[in-house]
Amino acid sequence: MVRSCDVRFVSSGVKLPCESTSALAPSPSPSPAPALLSAALPFAHIGRAIDAAARRLGSCLPRVPVARADPAPSPPRRHGKDGGGPEERVLISEVAVRGKDGEPLELPELEAAAAAALRACRPNAALTVREVQEDVHRIVESGLFRSCMPVAVDTRDGIRLVFEVEPNQDFHGLVCEGANMLPSKFMEDAFRDRHGKIINIRHLDQVIKSVNRWYQERGLTGLVSYAEILSGGILRLQVSEAEVNNISIRFLDRKTGEPTVGKTQTETILRQLTTKKGQAYNRAQVKRDVETILTMGIMEDVTIIPQPVGDSNKVDLVMNLVERPSGGFSAGGGISSGITNGPLSGLIGSFAYSHRNVFGRNKKLNLSLERGQIDSIFRLNFTDPWIDGDNKRTSRTVMVQNSRTPGTLVHGGDHPDHAPITIGRVIAGLEYSRPFRPKWSGTLGLIFQHAGARDDKGNPVIRDFYNSQLTASGHDYDDTLLAKFESIYTDSGDHSSTMFVFNIEQGLPVLPEWLSFNRLTARLRQGYEIGPARLLLSASGGHMEGNFPPHEAFAIGGTNSVRGYEEGAVGSGRSYAVGSGEVSCRMVNFFLLSTLLAFCCCQMDSTWKYDRHN
Repeated sequence: MVRSCDVRFVSSGVKLPCESTSALAPSPSPSPAPALLSAALPFAHIGRAIDAAARRLGSCLPRVPVARADPAPSPPRRHGKDGGGPEERVLISEVAVRGKDGEPLELPELEAAAAAALRACRPNAALTVREVQEDVHRIVESGLFRSCMPVAVDTRDGIRLVFEVEPNQDFHGLVCEGANMLPSKFMEDAFRDRHGKIINIRHLDQVIKSVNRWYQERGLTGLVSYAEILSGGILRLQVSEAEVNNISIRFLDRKTGEPTVGKTQTETILRQLTTKKGQAYNRAQVKRDVETILTMGIMEDVTIIPQPVGDSNKVDLVMNLVERPSGGFSAGGGISSGITNGPLSGLIGSFAYSHRNVFGRNKKLNLSLERGQIDSIFRLNFTDPWIDGDNKRTSRTVMVQNSRTPGTLVHGGDHPDHAPITIGRVIAGLEYSRPFRPKWSGTLGLIFQHAGARDDKGNPVIRDFYNSQLTASGHDYDDTLLAKFESIYTDSGDHSSTMFVFNIEQGLPVLPEWLSFNRLTARLRQGYEIGPARLLLSASGGHMEGNFPPHEAFAIGGTNSVRGYEEGAVGSGRSYAVGSGEVSCRMVNFFLLSTLLAFCCCQMDSTWKYDRHN
């Protein structure tokens, strides 16, 4: 048997296993065989073969003296002379399977396959036309034969029923057209061991179903729309994939749902989409694009509707968008315990303005002010989530901050003969962020900080009540230029996800009086689902080297480290490590939540020269 020697690939994605390259050259006037099947009706040719067999059987059996043929063409049943009796039967003395010309088949296994498909037709059996027609149907449905014709021959020993079958061609190659998304290896594996063998329509039907299933499992709109056997034993499969023809955006009014003019620029939306013109239409990909648009924070509702384009396999995608209000003001107040003493202890107020779609380009502007009895903080942030002209989804953030926080968090409690100390910071920075991988992202930044201690009147203080130095430089304020690198890994957003954060900050002594130090921190969090309970394990640690003021030391205690303690109440130092475990369980029909916390912390090298005194 001739074996395949290679696989040839052509520019349209067609692959042809062949015996030689010359055998694959297309003839000037190809003569393809009639269409064999389609995706909607894989065995469409069977009906034609059965009809032809019925007509042939009707023309053969009447020549037998004992057979009574109904004059109607191709009747499904035969009746007696009165037209109301049971269908007449013909006694068959012998049943044989032969080739189309009446000669024995070359391959014995083909004859055995046809004989095995017979159910009613047996020697010395009285058969009706309908029973013979059903066996013809079974032979063709075996998938190995192109046609089957029953022939009744009157012999000396009785009627001999011969099934003349025409086997399918031997398989010598495959042409698969239109399968732009389907991997070539998929079809190669499906027909790898079929070369030189009779084309089996049942196997071909299984391949077609597996191709359609491949598209369905991946959310793609595609199927095998046509298949036929060409001359020379070449199979031709036509795959139809829905192709995105055009993507249009339509803004809808929030109240009426009628089309309106949107504030967001069209290119700002389109650049977020992974679905592009000319690509195969992928339902799962379109769903992810909808989620991406919603995460921008400027849309209230997003829907994408596919619309067919004429009789082609192309679709137009219409994106309906409902915009959220772009910005607004907010104000509030509250109480933060443990900061100061007095009748207004912990009373704070806040005011904020935000605009989430500046210039219609999805740029974010946030301005906030928080004011307490002693502490205050002013922030101004401007973020461009995706810099224009960048194809790596790089974001840019410009930040300005002016804050004043109580110094008791680092330097201990206030002395009755000494005014309270506050730490004032003026910070300005520029940061760039970019995703490395689907779960990894990184940030590079440059931050300038002007910080120092003040008394209750706003005057600079360089030493506290215990004569400990409050600035590293010995001046009223410390100036620091920090280069920052941060890498974040996030597994997923559920409760059993993993998150890892690694941060490095390096002080750059551009000027002699500027501070130079290095700070390294790491945080790890891992969640587990244990039946109705959730277990959250977390660990964090850090270390600092160089010349830095006390308020830059690691402060242990508070909501960000050891809960149940005030900020910095556990201690502070150059190095620290904190581990915690949290178990939460839903109770009382999921309306109450019970939480058990456990912490373990350690501060190292806490007796350095800028130690706090409690």
